[in-house]
Amino acid sequence: MMKVVKFGGSSLADAGQIQKAAAIIKAEADRRYVVPSAPGKRFKDDIKVTDMLYQCYALAEKGEAFATQLAAIKDRYVSILNGLSMPETLLDEEFVTIGENFRKRFGSDYAASRGEYLNGKLIAAYLGFAFVDAAEVIFFQENGTLNREKTAVAMRERLTGLDYAVVPGFYGCGADGYVKTFSKGSYSGILWWYGRRNCQDFLQRWI
Repeated sequence: MMKVVKFGGSSLADAGQIQKAAAIIKAEADRRYVVPSAPGKRFKDDIKVTDMLYQCYALAEKGEAFATQLAAIKDRYVSILNGLSMPETLLDEEFVTIGENFRKRFGSDYAASRGEYLNGKLIAAYLGFAFVDAAEVIFFQENGTLNREKTAVAMRERLTGLDYAVVPGFYGCGADGYVKTFSKGSYSGILWWYGRRNCQDFLQRWI
């Protein structure tokens, strides 16, 4: 049986939480695919990384300076990397790209999706799993709904031969070629493929 594990933001908020998540994943060899969220709140008055990204992009969209806000987001990930004894430069190039794309006005969906994207890359490196960018395997139709057939083909082609992989779950590729996020109500739609793939597949969630 193949198991897909989905972790919410609170379960991945800091290095300690990610270590706990990793222990859960490694506890069963059948837990092969990991769907991570962006880091959530570490304490009551903390700010979720996704909200930080929205705030940062709002400045970029208005043509205002956003370097300080982007640096604060990077610090969150550096803190996690340090806590996991991983190279703190792991995501440096990613943040350069994000800064460039914010200046190019890639859109609020792109901005929001970077939390999952970055956490996915970090967790994949920590676990020693392959990282699969959701924008390369999840596709939307022009009306904004999931393009199930195209997604099924892309997922099958990309994941075949990968024993273990991390695939972020909050976004995909829109019909226009740009990153698009799932609406809150249809967020679980990304997990449709896993259930279709094999009737033995089993989804486990941690909030």
